[in-house]
Amino acid sequence: MTLRFALLNAAHEDEHTTRNFRRELDAELVEFDANDGELPPAVDPESATTPGAGEFDAAVVTGSRASVYWDEAWIPPLIDWVREAADAGLPVLGVCYGHQVLAEALGGRVTGMDEFEIGYREVRHHGDELFAGIDREFTVFTTHGDTVVDLPPAAVELAENDHGLHAFRQGHCWGVQFHPEYDRETAEHVTDGKRERLGEDRVETVLAGIDEEQSAAACEAKRLFDNFERYVRGLSTA
Repeated sequence: MTLRFALLNAAHEDEHTTRNFRRELDAELVEFDANDGELPPAVDPESATTPGAGEFDAAVVTGSRASVYWDEAWIPPLIDWVREAADAGLPVLGVCYGHQVLAEALGGRVTGMDEFEIGYREVRHHGDELFAGIDREFTVFTTHGDTVVDLPPAAVELAENDHGLHAFRQGHCWGVQFHPEYDRETAEHVTDGKRERLGEDRVETVLAGIDEEQSAAACEAKRLFDNFERYVRGLSTA
C-alpha cells in the first residue's frame, strides 16, 4: 500500500524543500502552501490511525524562516491544524520549524536563542523507534535561531546537544529540530543566505565545514524517515 502524506510546506517557496522531502519520503506527498494559508481538511478521528482509511496517513511539517511567535496570519491556523490532527491521532512529523509548531500545538513553548546554531553538529538520542538504526551520537545539519524551551506536558525528550532540545515525542507525533532531509546543496544554499544575519566570517567558516565527509555522515539521520513510514504502516496492524 502506498502511504499518502500531507506535506505542510512552510518554507516560503524554497525549491530545495520540496525536492528534499520528495526524495526522502517513500509516500505520495500532497503539498500544501502553509505560508499562503493552505491546509488539509480536518482529520477524522475514526480513521486517523488506520492507514488508507482517511484522506492522509500522516502529516509532515517543514522548516521555515519564520518563528512560531511572529504575528503573521498564516501561523495560528497552522498551529491549530496540527493540534487538532494530533488530538485526532494522526501521526505527525515536524522538522525544525515544524518541530517548533508541533511543540506549540501540544502545549510547549518556543523562544529565541542567544546564539544561532548552524552547521554540522553532533546530537545524542536516548532511544526511540524513530531513531532505530541510528548511532546514539550522530551527525546532523542544524540551522535555527529558536528552540523549544518547555516540552509539551505529555511529551518525552528524545535527543539533545549542548544547544538544547533536538527531538521529542508525544503519542503518534515526533518533532526533530535538525534537518535530516538536507543534502549538501541545500546546506550550502541555506548557509549562504545567512550572510546578513550572521556576518561574512561566520558564514564562510560554516561553508568550509560543509564537505563530502560531513555530508555523508549526516545521511545516517535520514533513516528516521524510513522509521516514521514503518511506524505509520504498522498502525494498521497494531
